[in-house]
Amino acid sequence: MLARRLRGGLARTREVLNTPVGDLLRGRPTLDESALETLEEALLSADLGPHTAQELIDQLRSHSAEVAAGGPAAMRRMLCEQVRDALEQPGAEPQFVTRPWVTFVVGVNGVGKTTTIGKLARSWIGEGRSVMLVAADTFRAAAAEQLEVWAQRAGAGFHRGPEGSDPAAVLTDGLRSARARGCDAVLVDTAGRLHTRGNLMAELAKMSRVAGREVAGAPHETWLVLDATVGSNGLNQAREFARSGGVTGLVLTKLDGTARGGVALAVVRELKVPIRFVGVGEDVEDLVPFDPAEFAEGLFGE
Repeated sequence: MLARRLRGGLARTREVLNTPVGDLLRGRPTLDESALETLEEALLSADLGPHTAQELIDQLRSHSAEVAAGGPAAMRRMLCEQVRDALEQPGAEPQFVTRPWVTFVVGVNGVGKTTTIGKLARSWIGEGRSVMLVAADTFRAAAAEQLEVWAQRAGAGFHRGPEGSDPAAVLTDGLRSARARGCDAVLVDTAGRLHTRGNLMAELAKMSRVAGREVAGAPHETWLVLDATVGSNGLNQAREFARSGGVTGLVLTKLDGTARGGVALAVVRELKVPIRFVGVGEDVEDLVPFDPAEFAEGLFGE
């Protein structure tokens, strides 16, 4: 079921790649440079990024005769293997070893941070953990109200401060409240910082310092939420957040039929951090753990 839905979400990217992958080998004993250039253009159009595209082309070039002999199926199989390997990152440290386990959720406006937090809270509570949501986005109108609705839906605790108050102060109070309640986990909603705004990035760094004073080792995770429909623009966002926020994982949202999912490879390649979850729909159950093999099959499978 998950593989089928993920495949549907990657339909746009797969369509970009289908014609080159299917047609380049017909009647060819090897992959010549013209064929490889055509395929590289398709990989770039699918937002895999220049470095990732070049690595895939180099692999095909070095196995040109083998791929040509096996036809399109062999090419797809090799591309799937390369993408899967590129997306596999070292396993994350065990979660919830500190109480509360503090996770910052960051990203620009509109990528789905609040929705992601709500879905994560619902999932963790379903596993028997107590969770508090902290509304540290104190500038966007109705941000706290939206998060509170998700907290109620998920059955999570909730903490907010006055609109326009210092996010670090709200975070401090929220973490103290979570400790007093004995919460297992805290999910922190941060303002939708534009990656070009250095002062807002500095604020995120301040929040990290504050969290560390309240809870040893916090934030234990910082997850960057990226919108899968924005393509290569997501890579620029990822660079800036990684520079300022110590990103430890990625969440790829809006992976529906309009997605430009190839950007996932470019971001993972550059940041060297894993994708933890992907959003494949609007329902609470539609935030699912990421599987590199299923993603690769979604890109290049027939």
